[in-house]
Amino acid sequence: MLTIGCHLSRRKGFLEMAEEAVSVKANTFQYFTRNPRGGAQAQESEKDLAAYQAFAAQHGITTALAYAPYSADPATDHQATRDFAIMVYTEDLARLEQLPGHNYLIRPGSALEETPGAAMAQCAAALNEVITPQQSTRVLLDTMAGEGTQIGRSFQQLAQIIGQVKHPDHMGVCLDTAAVWAEGYDIAGHLDDVLQQFDKALGLDKLLAVHLNDSKYPCGSHVDRHARIGEGAIGFNALAALMNHPKLAGVPFYLEEPDYTLVIYEHDIARFQAAYTGK
Repeated sequence: MLTIGCHLSRRKGFLEMAEEAVSVKANTFQYFTRNPRGGAQAQESEKDLAAYQAFAAQHGITTALAYAPYSADPATDHQATRDFAIMVYTEDLARLEQLPGHNYLIRPGSALEETPGAAMAQCAAALNEVITPQQSTRVLLDTMAGEGTQIGRSFQQLAQIIGQVKHPDHMGVCLDTAAVWAEGYDIAGHLDDVLQQFDKALGLDKLLAVHLNDSKYPCGSHVDRHARIGEGAIGFNALAALMNHPKLAGVPFYLEEPDYTLVIYEHDIARFQAAYTGK
């Protein structure tokens, strides 16, 4: 079965997000845990959480993806910024334990005044402060485009971070198609080779989510800017081929389109569902 959804706003709570997902014929969704540039954790009522869980079970909504704010940088050597990231992750993971089946997505951060190796060690150390053996929520690292001083730009760097985490069984990766394309992984022309590289570095069992995004810029540009599905440099056919690849069977897909509306999401989810071969 194809698990596919889109990024939604949690401004009115979890039940509304689930209802919006169903309205666009999706069976999963992604959301920010708080303002993507920072801020306090959004609050919701126990009534909303209970109503959401009942609605999700009734409508087959699974594997929602909670996205940490961009401003949470676990790789920094600036103590105040690092403390903020650890606070955000601690709060978010505690809340997610009330939402079984939700995964937690973070960006690995940047090497601002340190080497990439030191930044990756800092990222892993931050994860070791917040991941517990008993938690059910899996923490996913997002693939990055290699803009500026970003870490996590290659599969090898992601493997190096996860390799330093004490509980790697709670870790995974979200493959962002626009980001890996920007880094230079040609998913349109050499998809099998890219997946082989991922498998060699990390193991395909760590590929737990895909951001199904088109890109405004060519492969290797190191610029991660999304285009409308089918209007970018990757193209709909290449994204549909990735979605249908047998090695990605069972992996959930999430659309992140620029200037999105529910109408746009419904249209493009329907296109992918029509292209799904079920293999």
